[in-house]
Amino acid sequence: MMKSWQILLALTSAMPLVAAADPMATMDRHGSRVSVEPYAPNIVRVTIALDQDDAAGAPGLGVTAKADAAGWRHTTDATGDVFASSAMTLTVAAQPWPKAPTQMQRYFAPSLPPVAVTIRTADGREVAMNGWEMAPHDVAGEHTFRAGATFAADEDEHFYGLGQNQEGILDLKGRTIDCRHWYDAPAGEQVCVPYLVSSKRYAILWDNPSALTVSPGLHGKTHFQSEVGERVSFFVVVADKADDLYAGYARLTGRTPLPPKAAFGLIQSKARYESQQELTGIADGYRSRNYPIDMMVLDWFYWTRMGQIDIDRTYFPDPKAMNDRLHAQGMESIISVWPRFEKESRYFNYLANKGWLLKDKDGKPVDGLAVRSDRAGALIDSTNPDARAWFWRTISDNILSQGFDYLWLDETEPDLVPDGYFYSIGSGDRYHNLFPLLHTQGVADGAARDRPDRRNLILARAAYTGAQANGALFWSSDVESTWEALRRQVPTGLNMTASGIANWSSDTGGWQWPNGPKAAHAPLVDPAGATAMGAGYPDYPELFVRWFQYNAFTPTLRIHGQRPATAIWEYGKAAEPILADWLRLRYALIPYIYPLARQTYDSGAPYMRALWMDFANDPATATIGDEYMFGPAFLVAPVTEQGATSRRVYLPAGTDWYDWWTNARHAGGTWIDAAAPIAHMPLFVRAGSIVPLGRQVPSTATRQLLEEVRVFPGRDGTATLYDDDGRTQAYKKATGGVTLKWDERSRKLTADGKLPTGQALAPLIRVIGG
Repeated sequence: MMKSWQILLALTSAMPLVAAADPMATMDRHGSRVSVEPYAPNIVRVTIALDQDDAAGAPGLGVTAKADAAGWRHTTDATGDVFASSAMTLTVAAQPWPKAPTQMQRYFAPSLPPVAVTIRTADGREVAMNGWEMAPHDVAGEHTFRAGATFAADEDEHFYGLGQNQEGILDLKGRTIDCRHWYDAPAGEQVCVPYLVSSKRYAILWDNPSALTVSPGLHGKTHFQSEVGERVSFFVVVADKADDLYAGYARLTGRTPLPPKAAFGLIQSKARYESQQELTGIADGYRSRNYPIDMMVLDWFYWTRMGQIDIDRTYFPDPKAMNDRLHAQGMESIISVWPRFEKESRYFNYLANKGWLLKDKDGKPVDGLAVRSDRAGALIDSTNPDARAWFWRTISDNILSQGFDYLWLDETEPDLVPDGYFYSIGSGDRYHNLFPLLHTQGVADGAARDRPDRRNLILARAAYTGAQANGALFWSSDVESTWEALRRQVPTGLNMTASGIANWSSDTGGWQWPNGPKAAHAPLVDPAGATAMGAGYPDYPELFVRWFQYNAFTPTLRIHGQRPATAIWEYGKAAEPILADWLRLRYALIPYIYPLARQTYDSGAPYMRALWMDFANDPATATIGDEYMFGPAFLVAPVTEQGATSRRVYLPAGTDWYDWWTNARHAGGTWIDAAAPIAHMPLFVRAGSIVPLGRQVPSTATRQLLEEVRVFPGRDGTATLYDDDGRTQAYKKATGGVTLKWDERSRKLTADGKLPTGQALAPLIRVIGG
């Protein structure tokens, strides 16, 4: 069987891989080959293998950058080979000639020639890899290795990222993370994005798509081990501040495109709308009640069979007219498309004959899941570029031609677990985590070719290195509809965005059928009139209100779930006005949120941010996972306890903070008991912030003028106002917007250009406490 590097090189003509660049140097450490390959002054790749070709092979899929050794120099001295740039010095330690092993070492000494790599930053921080491993084992009939490496970790170091892990803890230190896509993970779906970020302002991007375990800071070391591989390959990014770590990730794996503006309004979904009449009725309900909304979603089983890639005209008799109606109401649409094909569907035999389905060891398509009786169908092999192109072409012809605007690519883990089976690229074990990157890439490539002037949007529930560059919006999958699930969402999302995946959220109210434990306290929201759940869950409207408040301050706001009703008026008469107020607040903040997404495109930095990102000098923020920054202004403290009307909130040091609801000013570096009546989630604004608020609009398709620009004094501050057409790719050629500046001494707010709305600034200014 071909080695992994041979497979990758063979596919360069068909897949968007970066050609293998010559490493700056490859060194021999008594049989261990070590390649050093700079990508920027603060980014370097290290590859270690026994075989020269493996050590010199190209990075894996997901890395799109080209090596760049500009500004680097290589010298050799008694310590070893030294590579230096303005940002770091990397030393591959010289190794003494190996001595004959002692009697004890004959049993316990590793067989690999040792390699030690040390990186020192300009300000003296250190990243040290002090061991590597390759343990032989057989996987899917292939003689291969478990490949790993060990890095030193400081006692006061903290770790974040590694994708989506729903165990409910922000700091990964001292834990072992199973970094693999796993829909059935007990706490909620796992997603692997192998970017580990340290509080010491470095990050490691692990370059291997097989299942991975990582133990950050456990027993004073960080250990990576991939299930399949013939080499160790990783990138190290160093930086002075957190945002530069994400600029490095974007440089290596691609920018996060600016989504269509409609993505930041309300996305209304349900599992599922059973007819065209039901879907349009919900859209009409929002408009008749004067509630803003931007997107309607058509979820699964609108088709006649799984894999038929059609629309059942019995229940959706005229989907084109349905979409025309939504468009006339200022809405857009998303439709779910699955990668599965039942044997009875019209395309199964065609795809099987082409070899475009996941196969077993005998070359036969894998049909269904052995572990679940409720699944059927074979998985399209999206590692095959021809299969990807066919999939886009077919859904474009059969589905998008009916006026749907965007695609929801469900089951991107994929749900049909590939372990023990085979893709065209190689075994499912070797490429366990790769599917979501290539599956979304096929749609992104097709959309770029066939709809070049229109922004792409893909809903996806799994990611991998570089998947953000495909224009996907990610969410936490089919989580439970319980208070515990809500609590887990907050640190889950913060580690996902800490992995370089900025556009993440969760299903408001949870996806699973509402069925929680008995409420510990009297519900704060009267369930009278609610149709979203059964009578046995009287606190569910309260849960939904708290979840909606939280998601109003995440990158996207989507209502979804497997329940009888999901629209905001279907949680009872008491919940509806609260939800309506929060929905209007979300729309008022579009002039604040949309520029944040534009800045992520420019910088790579997420805008839903754990506190450690912005307050690195405050050690109390290192492990706080139940509050976060939403952009530079808002500190968000979700309420995740049933019956709670207050919660403890930490206000980071180095600034004062304003209560959004009362304008009361608090000193930083303190814990407070924040009021949280059911209509309010604790929100605080950092002193020096400038928050633009827009007028109410029915959707982002309507031009939104500014209602006011609030200034929260206490220090100098800046903010960006940015707007565009919301749909086309013109933003890529536009500047980043107009900068507002607050001068604390003169107490004046100025703009360096004309406001995007054309309004005069002065009449809009409202200085809090002024």
